[in-house]
Amino acid sequence: MPTLILIDGSSYLYRAFHALPPLSNAAGEPTGALFGVVNMLRATLKAQPDYAAFVTDAPGPTFRDELYPQYKANRPPMPDDLRAQIEPMHAIVEALGLPILRVPGVEADDVIGTLARQAASQGIEVIVSTGDKDFAQLVGPHVRLVNTMTNTTLDEAGVAEKFGVPPARIVDLLALMGDSVDNIPGVEKCGPKTAAKWLEQYGSLDGVMEHAGEIGGKIGENLRRALDHLPLSRRLATIKTDVALEYAPTDLVLRPRDTGKLRALYTRYGFATALKELEGATVANGSDAGAATLREAAHAAEEAPHAALGGPGNYELVTTQAQLDAWLDKLRRAALISFDTETTSLDPLRAEVVGVSFAVEAGHAAYVPLAHDYPGAPAQLDRAAVLAALKPLLEDPAKPKLGQHAKYDINALEKYGIAVRGLAYDTMLESYVWNATATRHDMDSLAKRYLGVDTIHYEDVAGRGAKQIPFSQVDLDSACRYAAEDADITLRLHLALWPKLEATPTLRHVFERIEMPLVPVLARMEQRGVLVDAAELKRQTQDLARRQHQAQRRAYEVAGREFSLDSPKQLQAILFDELGLPAAVKTPTGQPSTNEEALEAIADQHELPRLILEYRGLAKLRSTYTEKLAEMVNPRTGRVHTSYHQAVAATGRLSSSDPNLQNIPIRTEDGRRIRRAFIAPDGWKILAADYSQIELRIMAHLSGDAGLLAAFHGNQDVHRATAAEVFGLPQDQVDANQRRAAKAINFGLMYGMSAFGLARQLGIGRAEAQDYIARYFARYPGVKAFMDATRERAARDGYVETVFGRRLYLEDIRARNQARRAGAERAAINAPMQGTAADIIKRAMIAVDAFLAGRDDAHMLLQVHDELVFEVRADAVQTIAEAVRARMAGAAELDVPLVVDIGVGANWDEAH
Repeated sequence: MPTLILIDGSSYLYRAFHALPPLSNAAGEPTGALFGVVNMLRATLKAQPDYAAFVTDAPGPTFRDELYPQYKANRPPMPDDLRAQIEPMHAIVEALGLPILRVPGVEADDVIGTLARQAASQGIEVIVSTGDKDFAQLVGPHVRLVNTMTNTTLDEAGVAEKFGVPPARIVDLLALMGDSVDNIPGVEKCGPKTAAKWLEQYGSLDGVMEHAGEIGGKIGENLRRALDHLPLSRRLATIKTDVALEYAPTDLVLRPRDTGKLRALYTRYGFATALKELEGATVANGSDAGAATLREAAHAAEEAPHAALGGPGNYELVTTQAQLDAWLDKLRRAALISFDTETTSLDPLRAEVVGVSFAVEAGHAAYVPLAHDYPGAPAQLDRAAVLAALKPLLEDPAKPKLGQHAKYDINALEKYGIAVRGLAYDTMLESYVWNATATRHDMDSLAKRYLGVDTIHYEDVAGRGAKQIPFSQVDLDSACRYAAEDADITLRLHLALWPKLEATPTLRHVFERIEMPLVPVLARMEQRGVLVDAAELKRQTQDLARRQHQAQRRAYEVAGREFSLDSPKQLQAILFDELGLPAAVKTPTGQPSTNEEALEAIADQHELPRLILEYRGLAKLRSTYTEKLAEMVNPRTGRVHTSYHQAVAATGRLSSSDPNLQNIPIRTEDGRRIRRAFIAPDGWKILAADYSQIELRIMAHLSGDAGLLAAFHGNQDVHRATAAEVFGLPQDQVDANQRRAAKAINFGLMYGMSAFGLARQLGIGRAEAQDYIARYFARYPGVKAFMDATRERAARDGYVETVFGRRLYLEDIRARNQARRAGAERAAINAPMQGTAADIIKRAMIAVDAFLAGRDDAHMLLQVHDELVFEVRADAVQTIAEAVRARMAGAAELDVPLVVDIGVGANWDEAH
């Protein structure tokens, strides 16, 4: 969704003034508050909001002064040092391009409240940048608060956790507490905890007032004395959300910043870091008297996020049976268990469990060390006994569990005979589904973004580089702080992220019906692994090495001398200095490039670039696959176990590593040959099931184009049918080149290919390529209409969606830079198709896995792009093939049929 940031300017200025030392520039002008405001504004603007405004109080009385003449009567006059910084603050804000809003008769809070409500009702995501607790009353599904000084964020769950009441009850809380700064009368001696307790008990301020006679003691007397003025206190504390404004939220567009004016202001006030950021270059060391203090203040500002955590949580090191029994009881009674494992390896299938941690309420967690083995390590509970005690809880599907990248923990526990069930939430996936591109989805990044806290890093307790020790050698106290924090932060992240998904039904559907059910499916695939033929890999390595050597010797002959084919410097000298070939591509430093693109560009002009490309291709196949695969065989299972990653690709596609199966080249014979090494055991077969032209089918469904729909419903060769339409021929007269051109258009348009790109791919003139595209759109007008509508929708919403509701955000869709915007528009057209294809195969995997549950005659091994690979007992091939085809074809209801091609063989290559 588009974003509106509303900056509480008055709050910024006062907070910065009181938080930082009394700084000054070389001329003696006060700069402390200004320095803080500039830093907070820079942090805010890095979020690149669609709309923003800097809101301050207008001079003169407001309606609250009329309601209550004593309102803010106790406030001291503004210090002269602070007053002197208001004018330069406005000048900097203006130069940054931010609209400055001041409305007579109301406070900045009321302007912000009105704009927040208006924007939220229009589907705009609102961020109120402030440190004022009064704004908590505005928080809702599309409104949250950000405190840039402490780097903390408050959404609905955060408000409830911090204040003990939901946003709807904040005004009642404020009325009961009163406010000495604003001189709002409340109940004497009533603090936030008492006020929250009363509101929880009686529901609202009116309920508290009605039951005032039931509250005993001195505080009850104070409440009864306050009854007459509490309604007034509530009115004073209530932020108006209906102020008559001359502008709408969408009018608050950032203007281009005035670089010259900013440079002058930053230089005048000695803001070296801001100036460096503005200039994009190192600024010379200043000699002004306040420079040292500024550096100290900047360092303090960098350290501020650490304070947001409020110190470590209540973390318990569990080393006795009594402690463990108490925690087991807590876990049995808990509504949700956050859990994590600490191990000896990043590879879960080779890792030994060192300890386990749990949290059932925010701020409270436990770590149970099981195998810390450093000299002098205290006695620990027996690992087998603890895991046996935890097994019934972890395997209970009715006991909801939460993890961060929980697939790792599932795999790590599997070797101990624990089959984790009941995994209901994974914060990595919650973040990924909420916004795949907003941040990385590791716990440290998520804690920083959504909680505003810096977590303890692994390197903080285990060291770095060569000096890093295994976790089993980390002392128990440090291990407890690190491991228990993991479980605690995971729970707190869930409390922050889940309400966002819960409030957005389409995203909740993607999370609950696609991503979470897939976790155990992928875990089973990773645990199973795939057999590889070591002898075949060795044969391929020898053949590749022989041909690589031949390419090298031929390159020497062509060049007339020996040289290093792996040295860019020597290649530059031979290709461009000695042979005089054109430098089609340059490096960032202006040197002729020898990368693949550069060599491809000149490969038709001389034999040497072709030989270098051949040499490199053969070397890459050796180092990446034929040599490396044999090293990856797990000694315990005798198989290769890839790792699948759900939270990497923005489109929703899975990726894999160790080995990366998605990148095995299939367009060359050498690349396809690698698949021969993936084999079935004796008496079994490899079965490969591949969606046919799935993205084109999705394009037909999304565009509703009659021509494309007819081609797929008629089970035609869609590329031949397209060629017939574009070239105006009967299908039986379409030749191979025309079909190739049509195929390039069909796939190229989905990836935003231009006439230039098509011309380059087909080896034709740009005008001819443009004519092909024009004829294509004339024959398939629905495709053109879909593409235009998608671009418009993406520009309006900031994202596009898959058929199943997954959102794909496009941060450059409104970029002023034309190239960046064009790239985002191309992604907007392709992403719904790639994303929908990803959703479909994930749904298919879940359905097929459910069918295979309990069977011992077939196992799902691999997922690569639009293909699933299985290991099937020879006598069950037909049964499994029919079942797989049916479930893959039924994974989505599109306006065209999903077609699944199935092959069977002794190895993966034969199955194609």
